[in-house]
Amino acid sequence: MSVNTLRRAVLGLFALAPISGLLACGYRLRGMVDLPFKVIAITGNPSPPLRADLQAAILTGTDAKVAINPKDADLILDITSDLNGRETLAYNSNGQVSAYRLNIRVGFRAYDVSGADVVPEAEIYMTRDMDFSVSTVLATDVQMQQFLSLMRRDLAVQILRRVSASARAPQARNF
Repeated sequence: MSVNTLRRAVLGLFALAPISGLLACGYRLRGMVDLPFKVIAITGNPSPPLRADLQAAILTGTDAKVAINPKDADLILDITSDLNGRETLAYNSNGQVSAYRLNIRVGFRAYDVSGADVVPEAEIYMTRDMDFSVSTVLATDVQMQQFLSLMRRDLAVQILRRVSASARAPQARNF
């Protein structure tokens, strides 16, 4: 056995060790959201970026389609509120802002064609902290927009996961 072959074998074992450890513990990627609905309509007043992220999450992460007219849908996802905010988190020794906290709060409800609630009025709230530097204001603004975009994508998937979990959960009976 040559030195190069032995070196490649050892490097291959080192590369496969973390992957095999993850596989052994049962780790797997989340994959698609399993929704029992075939056509979903998005109503309410979501911001255009949130609407686009919800549509992308539905089309790429589920087997469902997006309907323009709610009458054609099996499920209506009604976005009741969509608020973005930014608050000052910290100041530096000169009294200038050194960190922000970005917030997104989305209120929604989901109901089927008959009007029965699949997800009653609910809210998802997400925050992310971000450092700020006065010397790189333009770069920080771009970074802030990237953070907000990633947060909206996460929220869209979380909304779909909550709808999926509520649709599959047994309904409580009223006696």
